Amino acid sequence: MSARFSFNLRRLTALVGKELTQVVRDPATILIVLVLPLILLFLFGYAVSLDASRTRVAVVLEDSSEPALSLALAYQNSRYFEVTMARTVEPVRDLMVDGKARGIIVIPQGFGRQIQTGRAAIQIITDGSQPNTANFVAAYSNGVLTNWTALRQLEAPVAGAPMSPLQIAPRYWYNPALKSRFFLVPGSIAIVMAMIGTLLTALVVAREWERGTMESLMATPMRMTEFIASKVVPYFLLGLGSMVLCSLTAVFLFGVPFRGSVIALIAMSAAYLMPALGMGLFISAATKNQFVASQIALLSSFLPSFLLSGFLFEISSMPKPIQIITYLVPARYLIPSLQTVFLAGDFWGLFWPNIAIMLGFGFGFFLLSFRMTKRSLD
Repeated sequence: MSARFSFNLRRLTALVGKELTQVVRDPATILIVLVLPLILLFLFGYAVSLDASRTRVAVVLEDSSEPALSLALAYQNSRYFEVTMARTVEPVRDLMVDGKARGIIVIPQGFGRQIQTGRAAIQIITDGSQPNTANFVAAYSNGVLTNWTALRQLEAPVAGAPMSPLQIAPRYWYNPALKSRFFLVPGSIAIVMAMIGTLLTALVVAREWERGTMESLMATPMRMTEFIASKVVPYFLLGLGSMVLCSLTAVFLFGVPFRGSVIALIAMSAAYLMPALGMGLFISAATKNQFVASQIALLSSFLPSFLLSGFLFEISSMPKPIQIITYLVPARYLIPSLQTVFLAGDFWGLFWPNIAIMLGFGFGFFLLSFRMTKRSLD
């Protein structure tokens, strides 16, 4: 190993001790490591939800027959809807305009007679200004109608109505309750760690320049590899501690199942912290200003991780050029691994390639940081 990349264990230990002392004396670092992850996790866990529960809809009952009343009652008893009843469409039209109803289900006149022939139909009107909610309303409305029809056929088969010889029994693996929180919370841990890891090290080198201590360090026999390692080791340990805190919160507060192993979780977390810490060091060394470094760190870590990692938006539905860009986002490789280790278990065939890619990103960022951190006051 060349002298440029060699380490002196005594110097390195002293530098790490100095950095740990500085961490203990800096309340801002403790807030970033312990408080900020919990705040962000609470926001993602409670504020972000893809579950359509108790959506406000209006049921227009234009027919007074027994089948029509039975179907209207089925919508009222559904746990997915909060129903407003009406006899015509006109009174509930304003509810759609005001956003007080996300859909209108019209049970037309003659529904009772039509059901005898097996040709009955209802109308489902949704608010297209919110496409996701409109799709939820349409899908759940059709689901209530399908269940109601199947139940009536079992109780009293309609003469002449075709009976389906095939019964569908859906089974949802890994997340039987279809709770969006179970896959959003593990994904949010990756978003949180991208911000925390990058922000922690984005301040350290810039702080040395701003406080004038960089000149004193350069007057010592310290090598740049020892300097960079002393900045990484303490914050790597703090990052792992923050990941453990987030994982415990996800399991014991949000009720997310953990079906994998702690070894897999630690291995993926350690690999992911490498590019996060390396990016922060590179930003800090390039800017030499804490305020500028913190702003760049937040923008470069949070936005790509949130938008381009598959956390909320399916990568396969993005335009092809954007899909190519997502390969440069380290969170893309951690989020599916975290969701797997929490909900499914250990699948090392998925973990190893992602771990290798994240370590590759980390090596690249550390190399850039080393080249940027020169033993010079220029």
